Amino acid sequence: MKTLVLLALVGLGAQLVDGSLGMAYGATSSTLLLAIGTSPAAASATIHLAEIGTTLTSGLAHWKFGNVDWKVVAKIGIPGAVGAFAGATVLSNLSTEVAAPVMSLILLALGIYLLIRFTLRGINRRNLGKPVRTRFLGPLGLVAGFVDATGGGGWGPVGTPALLASGRMEPRKVIGSVSTAEFLVALAASLGFLFALGSQGIDFTWVAALLIGGSIAAPLAAWLVRHIPPRMLGSLVGGLIVLTNTRTLLKSDWIDADDATRYAVYAVLYVIWALAVTHSFRQYRQEAALESADALTAEAEAAAVSEAAAAAAGDRNVVVEVAESAVEPVPAGRPSAPRD
Repeated sequence: MKTLVLLALVGLGAQLVDGSLGMAYGATSSTLLLAIGTSPAAASATIHLAEIGTTLTSGLAHWKFGNVDWKVVAKIGIPGAVGAFAGATVLSNLSTEVAAPVMSLILLALGIYLLIRFTLRGINRRNLGKPVRTRFLGPLGLVAGFVDATGGGGWGPVGTPALLASGRMEPRKVIGSVSTAEFLVALAASLGFLFALGSQGIDFTWVAALLIGGSIAAPLAAWLVRHIPPRMLGSLVGGLIVLTNTRTLLKSDWIDADDATRYAVYAVLYVIWALAVTHSFRQYRQEAALESADALTAEAEAAAVSEAAAAAAGDRNVVVEVAESAVEPVPAGRPSAPRD
């Protein structure tokens, strides 16, 4: 029972982050499932089965709040489904001894990317509003879907930063569209795992626990996407994924590090993580201050222009009044002055 409650809480937290950040549901959930001894293929299958429900709920919530571009959903979601089915087939044919470290390596790489991407880089807004090309979305969806199925997560970490980096869509629409398209990816990956594995190793009560927690969080996350700074969430989630999967690799047969080495690595990672989150917070505060200053400057300039226009209009009215008073009308019946 404790395990089910924990899984429900993990599903809630992971979906809260995923729905507001556009990534990390699979990476966060699969990290926990691997830590408690689930095989990589079964962990990924469990997560994707749960994601069928959570992504459907999340997509509907994002659509309700106006966060979805349906053209982008179709162009990235269909190739993503193809890649996810292929990735599920590949992972199902790997042995657990080989797959566990490989999966942790994929998750570690995604965590490092998240940490660096959101700590050091902002969002390019110069191309905002331009259409996103199909030749970009198709390969992106294919790769992201394959990585998502083989790594137990990766659709968001690959797709969301790439779309954000293009600068062609508002961040909230990037997150909403990627989250909605993930329904197709989760469905295709689940079918791939079921065809390759059957129901072997899949605990459907775990699926239900993750689904319940995620479904509760999905509407709240769609609302929070307008209020939580993605930069800080990216640093927090990226650091957590890096730390957890480093632990898995250090304990694996590939490395088998001693306790002193592991603790030293953990200490370094904790320091880096803390510095990254602090930097992200400071950058967020600076960006917010600059945006506030720019808004105040724009308001002041608009007010100055309005005052200048009002003053000019007042001056014109005075000139007209003076001109009208200088021309005295001739009284009725009075002859006009003779001309020379």
